[in-house]
Order: sequence, then structure tokens, then C-alpha cells
Amino acid sequence: MIIYPAIDLRGGNVVRLRQGDPGQQTTYSDDPLATAARWLDAGAQWLHVVNLDGALSEAGPNERIIEQLCKLPVSVQFGGGLRTAEDVAWAVNAGVARVVLGTAAVFNPVLVQSLLTKYGAERIAIALDARDGLVSIFGWQQKTEFTPAELGTDYARMGIKHALYTDVNRDGELSGANITATAALAKQTGLLVLASGGVSSLDEIRDLRKTELIAGAVIGKALYDGHLTLQDALAAAQR
Repeated sequence: MIIYPAIDLRGGNVVRLRQGDPGQQTTYSDDPLATAARWLDAGAQWLHVVNLDGALSEAGPNERIIEQLCKLPVSVQFGGGLRTAEDVAWAVNAGVARVVLGTAAVFNPVLVQSLLTKYGAERIAIALDARDGLVSIFGWQQKTEFTPAELGTDYARMGIKHALYTDVNRDGELSGANITATAALAKQTGLLVLASGGVSSLDEIRDLRKTELIAGAVIGKALYDGHLTLQDALAAAQR
């Protein structure tokens, strides 16, 4: 099970938003490259990078930072505001190993299919982030009528392999990952699902691994607030 330390970018800073709320922001660093180096030194093989400016349709300096992150010896999974073929082409050309499509996956399945054909199933993932059981889009500010299982099943049939599932109500709360819902989503869809939102302890990481259904976990606030170390998280994911 792969551990993805999260680097959420807003206005060039590394931040966390409580439940995706732009008004509840904690800024952790004004140096994203130093933050990335910290995670690489601890053993990270992947980074999960989110352009919150893009997700929230705000202007910002994050594109150059993302290009710099992609030059580091680590695989970058990247999402946030990727809604056109040109957006995805820029990310791939910058060196992103896997892009995550959220809003586009709801509104433009034809685009997702074309990207899947062009780049392959290892490069294209979908976000099945949900609030109160329904997929949320536009930086989690708007709910749709789809459940993660419904949308995920449709995309699995299309050929998508990778998906990110965030329980938005738990994100930034350190209240525990929604292990049951994450495992159920993986079982129902057959997708390689990454757990996100609320991961806060080594026991949770071990429980996620023991399901044998969950491909990885994205961890943010628990690392930044010191509730666990990345070294311990990586070890718990492997045992």
C-alpha cells in the first residue's frame, strides 16, 4: 500500500483547508520545494500535489512550483483544476506521473475517455470525493447527484484503474479515515482506490492495509501537525 504525503498549494504556499473550506485555511510553509524535500528524505516515493487555486478557480503562481516539484526524484500525482485536454497536456509535459480528474469526470466523460486513450490507464485517475455520500466537485464546493460507487463503476467500465476517494466531512479533522466506505468502494468498482480524508494514526494505516482492497492512502494534516511521522506511516503500510 502506497503512502502519498499531500502538498496542497494555494497562492504558492503549502496549506490545508478544513473540509475543503477556503475560509478555514492553515498555512504550513511558504516553501513547497523544502516541504517536498522533507518528504523525500523520509522515504516518500510519491507525492500527492493539489493546486487549490485551480480547484477553486483562483489565480495563483502554482504552475511553476508544480514544474519544479516534477524535477525532483519522486513520482507526482497531481490534481486541482484540470478540466481541459490542454490542462492535462501541460501537466503531463511538466512531468506529472498521474493526473487526477474530479470536476471533469462528472461533466465531461468524453474528455476522460480521450485522455485515457491518449495517455493510458496509469496516467489518468478520477476523484470520487464525496460529501454526505454524494460526489463533490469544484473544489468540493458543489455536490452532484452521483454516488462514488455509481460514478466509479461507470469509469471502471471505461477502463479507468485508479481513483481517489476523500470523505470530505472528515478531511482536515483528524477524525479517522472512512475505512468502511473506502473498502466498499474498491470492492464495488474494482478500482485501485486511494483513501483520503482524516487519516490520523498508524492503526488506521494498518487497518487500511489489512482490507487488502485499498491501494494507498493520502495523508496531510496528520503529518503536518506531527501526529505521525512519514517514516512510521511508510512502515505501517508495508508490514
